[in-house]
Amino acid sequence: LNTPKPLLEIKDVSMLDRCINLIEELGIKKILINTFYLKDQFSNFLHNKNFNLDIKIIEDGEHILDTGGGIQNMIKHSNENDFLIFNPDTVWTNNYKDEILKMEEMYFSKKLENILLLTNKKLSFDKKLKGDFNLKNNLINKESKKEFIYIGCQIINKNLFNKEKIENYSILEIWNNLLDQKKLYGYESQKDFYHLTDLDVFKKLRDL
Repeated sequence: LNTPKPLLEIKDVSMLDRCINLIEELGIKKILINTFYLKDQFSNFLHNKNFNLDIKIIEDGEHILDTGGGIQNMIKHSNENDFLIFNPDTVWTNNYKDEILKMEEMYFSKKLENILLLTNKKLSFDKKLKGDFNLKNNLINKESKKEFIYIGCQIINKNLFNKEKIENYSILEIWNNLLDQKKLYGYESQKDFYHLTDLDVFKKLRDL
């Protein structure tokens, strides 16, 4: 109730710290942070840190924009075409570096407009999480059993955000449209997946 999820700490390190540390390890120099809930705490967080990066906070405004609207709102503050998006409720570590670099290489070499980092649900610490997708030959579908979980990292091109007005909508709208066209791509992570789903899981992760 008093702390936004990205600023919760596990082993004295916040979720956002872990995410930014990985981003820096990937060689990325510019970061946009989308905020809404308890947004002032993010300004304080950055003020008390000494990140050697260009980090800007982008607020949703008066009303929350959800995952789709939030990303679209951030994109309009940048001249870049392609964005690496992280959800900071995954426990990110530098162990993901090589996989993300390979995912990035696939994205640009195949001239894709999207790619999602997925893992088999067997690797999820939180066994309550159900699969979101299937993955075959790096193409995502929703047919038959859904064995793969989206773990909160994607690369996406700004051309996919063609709504005239920035409003509250889920990134699922973009993904479902791509699924219909058989153009939603995925890269499989082999790492154990730790996700801060709820307070119960948070307490278990703290005690590991």
